[in-house]
Amino acid sequence: MKPEIEKIKGEKPTSDLLEFSIINVDKPSGPTSFDVSEFVRKTLGLRKTSHFGTLDPKVTGVLPVALNRACRLTGYFLGEDKTYVGIARFHEEISINEIEKAIREKFSGTIKQMPPVKSRVKREMREREIYSFRLIETDGKDALFEAKVQGGTYIRKLIDDLGKELGIGAHMLELRRTRAGIFSENDKDYPSVSLYDFEKAAEEYKNGDERKLREILIPAEIISEVYDTTFIKEKNLERIYTGKPLHNEDIEKGDKYEKGKLISVFCGNRFIGMYEVTNERDIFAKSKFTLQPIK
Repeated sequence: MKPEIEKIKGEKPTSDLLEFSIINVDKPSGPTSFDVSEFVRKTLGLRKTSHFGTLDPKVTGVLPVALNRACRLTGYFLGEDKTYVGIARFHEEISINEIEKAIREKFSGTIKQMPPVKSRVKREMREREIYSFRLIETDGKDALFEAKVQGGTYIRKLIDDLGKELGIGAHMLELRRTRAGIFSENDKDYPSVSLYDFEKAAEEYKNGDERKLREILIPAEIISEVYDTTFIKEKNLERIYTGKPLHNEDIEKGDKYEKGKLISVFCGNRFIGMYEVTNERDIFAKSKFTLQPIK
């Protein structure tokens, strides 16, 4: 059983949605991810925004942006798998069979990757999972590829390492992110929206027509699509809202999860917070983040 996201969206006033929603932005080439996030914040007059996973300025595609209190969920989305489509240029002519052989042997499954020099993370060898990496077509020295990878994988570095493995060198010409976790460019309910269409929707909202803006606002309760959901009873909400642990008596059903598992907690369609299962005596889980009700 999952919360009814469309029902939540339909029942909330737009002001409440702007407090706890996500916009699936189609980032253009040029601005940084921070620039896009700031553009959304200033256009809607919000307190804060936060994006889910940095894209290089030249990289386009799916960039989810959290609004106001939904920013607290950013860390819970960041590790999600990503899918990219791009063009790699090899520095010498090489057969597609040789490239595919190198991908199968060295760039599939668990790989080791050193973050690039310009990255913001500590430069140390890290393991990352490559779920799929395939060539779609080739044209001379250029190859169109698709890669589904663990969050935190550097695609530009992946292509560079592939070129080195082949002994001919390679670099990335173009890259587009088509999926970031549950958010995709062609999602049937929440497809990515261009900055132009977003700005137009925001302008109409300011002029009294909120329909287009509401269409692109994704209730942050969609976190329930990423983490298992536990429903709690309403009788102890006042205590629970203070950040106190969940006791077994608070749970609607006897959910059984292993110790240390992260879960999303709801009371009906109300998001309560993110919790870590403890299974300590009568304590079921402890709060990692509790969302206070809007007053």
